Amino acid sequence: MNRLKKFLGLIWMVLGPVAMTFLFIQAIDKVGLAHSDIERTNTMLQWGIILFIFFPISLGLMIFGFYAWKGEYEKLESSQKI
Repeated sequence: MNRLKKFLGLIWMVLGPVAMTFLFIQAIDKVGLAHSDIERTNTMLQWGIILFIFFPISLGLMIFGFYAWKGEYEKLESSQKI
């Protein structure tokens, strides 16, 4: 189980920057497709909000993955005592 945690930690660390890169590419693409100034402003505002919300989530994925890869979750004690 600990090997699985470490492997998934690596996946989470890679997934954070990949997801943010994908979102930035999509934002640039969608803003570039806007025709009028009002449409461009609305699109920039929407993507700004999306990026503002998902950046901390991506950062959290990377931190969580780092701790899993480092082995911090191997030391957890069982919370239920029978």
